[in-house]
Amino acid sequence: MFTNKKHFTSAVVGALVALSIIALVLSLVNTEDVALPPTVKYGMVFDAGSSHTSLFVYEWDSDKENDTGVVSQTLSCDVHGQGISSYANDPPKAGDSIRECLDEVLKVVPATKQREVPAYLGATAGMRLLREQNSSAAEQVLAEVAKTMQEYPVAFKGARILTGEEEGAYGWITINYLLDSFTKYSPKAHTWVRPEAANILGALDLGGASTQISFIPEGSVMNWKEGSKFTLYGYDYSIYTHSYLCYGQNEMLKRLAKELIAESSPSARVHHPCYPTDYNETVSLSSFRTSPCTNQSDPRLGPGDRNVTLEGRGDASGCLAAIKKLFNFSACGQSQDCTFDGIYQPPVRGQFIAFSAFYYNFKFLNLTEGQTLATVRETIERFCMRSWEDLSASYPEENPQRLPKYCANANYILTLLLDAYKFNETSWNNIIFQMKAGSADVGWTLGYMLNLTNMIPAEAPAWVKGHVPSLWAAAITFIILTFVLGLTALLLLLSEELTVGVSDIQINCVKGNDGEMLLLCSCTVGDDNRDSGDSHHCSVLLEMPLKPLQYLPDVEEKPAGHQDRHSAAESRAVSPHPAPGCQWDSPEL
Repeated sequence: MFTNKKHFTSAVVGALVALSIIALVLSLVNTEDVALPPTVKYGMVFDAGSSHTSLFVYEWDSDKENDTGVVSQTLSCDVHGQGISSYANDPPKAGDSIRECLDEVLKVVPATKQREVPAYLGATAGMRLLREQNSSAAEQVLAEVAKTMQEYPVAFKGARILTGEEEGAYGWITINYLLDSFTKYSPKAHTWVRPEAANILGALDLGGASTQISFIPEGSVMNWKEGSKFTLYGYDYSIYTHSYLCYGQNEMLKRLAKELIAESSPSARVHHPCYPTDYNETVSLSSFRTSPCTNQSDPRLGPGDRNVTLEGRGDASGCLAAIKKLFNFSACGQSQDCTFDGIYQPPVRGQFIAFSAFYYNFKFLNLTEGQTLATVRETIERFCMRSWEDLSASYPEENPQRLPKYCANANYILTLLLDAYKFNETSWNNIIFQMKAGSADVGWTLGYMLNLTNMIPAEAPAWVKGHVPSLWAAAITFIILTFVLGLTALLLLLSEELTVGVSDIQINCVKGNDGEMLLLCSCTVGDDNRDSGDSHHCSVLLEMPLKPLQYLPDVEEKPAGHQDRHSAAESRAVSPHPAPGCQWDSPEL
C-alpha cells in the first residue's frame, strides 16, 4: 500500500513539473508591449466676470495630442452673488463667495487626483475697471480669493486679472476647439487628426464691462497692433483680437443713462427712449462715480448729488440714435479698417460665433435661428414699442430688472455689429448666435485651459507585456492546472505522513547522576507492517523536574533488586539506581 502511494505521488509531481514548464513557456513567448490607458488629468478655472463668477472643471488624458490636451468640461458652477469686484469694500467676502463651488469640485474630482488639479482664477473687465479706480482694493480682492483657494487640496496656480486681448483670444480658442476646427477624432484612423479644410471661426464676446472681437483676417500680421499667436495641436495660429473696455452691456447702459441726463439737465425727469412706455427708474448721480467708465466730471450735470427719474418712451428709432452717440465713429473718417475711436480693425472674414450677452439677448427675442438682418431689425423695433404693462404680462417669469433693458441691449448689439465691426446685409448671415457646443459652455475659460495644457508636461504612457488573447487564455489554463496538481501532491504527501504507525511506547522514571528524577520515553515508529523494514527505534530523555512519591497507589511494590524487563537497559544507561516511582512537579503536564 505504501509503495503504491509513493509511485502515485511521484507521477503527480512529474505532471506538476511538466505543466509548470508549459505555463512558463506560454507566459514568456510571443509577448508584446501594450500601452496602458492614459490617466485622466483635471484642471479648474474661475471666470471672475464683472457681474458674476463661474467655475469650470475640465479633464483630459495625460498623454495629450501634439502637446495639447483634448479637453472636455466636467463641471460648471455659478457663484452666488455679484462679481468679485463688487466686494471692493469688503474683500474677505470675495473669498467666502467661492467656497460653495470649491466644495463641488471635491465631489467631482477623485480624492487621489485633487492635489494634482491646477487651479486658476482669471478676472476680467470688472476687475480691470476696479484696478484703474482703486488698485489696492483690486489687489486685496485677489489676495482673498487666492487665500481661499489655497485652503483647498488643489494645486493653486494663481489669481490674476486677464488683459482684454487675452480674454478675446481665449474665447476664440474655445469656439474653434468645440467646433472641431483644430482637431477632430477620426474613427477610421482611431486617432485625432487636423481637418483637411479647417474652417476657423471668429469670436464675438459681449460681457458686462467689455466686448471682444477675434478672428483670422486675410493678409500679413506684421502691421497688427492687436495680434496674438498660439501653438495648438502642433500648428501655429496668428489672430487679430481687440477688447473694448467700457463697451460691455452694463457699462453701456450706465453711459447711456448719464448721457440722457446730461442732455436734459437740470431736469429731474428725463425721457428714456429705450425703456418701455410707463416704466420709470430713479437713479442717483453719485451712482455714475462707481465706475471709471462714467466717473468723468461733466459740467452739464451740475454740482452735487441729486436723484433723476428716467421715464420710458418706447421709441425704437430714438433708442438707436441715442446709442450711436456713445461711439466716436468720426475718429475713423472714411477708413474701412477702423471701428471707432480710431481703433484699427481689418475687414471681418468668415463665420463668427456670437456668445455671452450677444446670445442671451437675442435668445430672449427668438433671434438665434439664423433670421435675416431685416427680420432682426423688425423684431427689435416691434419689441421696443411695447408698453411696460404688456411686457410684464407677457413675460411674468423674467427678471423685472432685466426686462425693460432688452430694447437698449438689442439696439446696442445692432450698432456694435453693423456700425463698429462693419458686418453688412450679406456678412450678417455669417454670424451664429450660440452659447453651448456639445456639453461645454462657450467662453474664454476652456481656451485658457487648452493653452495652459501646452505648459503642463505630458506623461509617457505606461507599458506592460501582453499576450495574444488565445495564448494568454492557454497560459492561464495551465497555471490553474499546475496549482490544482500542486495542491493534490501536497495533500498526498501529508496523507503519507499521517499513515505512519507508532508502537511500543514505554515511559519510565529514572534517577540521574546528580540524584534528580528524570523521565525516559522509548518507542518504535514505522509502517503498519513491522516486517517491512521501514520501522525505526528511538529513545527520548526528558530532563523535567520530578519528585519522589511517598505513596503511589497505582504502582505495584516490587521486591528489592527487581527491574522491569523493558526498562532495565535504559535505567542502567542513565543510573544504576532506578526509582520505583515518580510524579510531575506540574500536574498539568
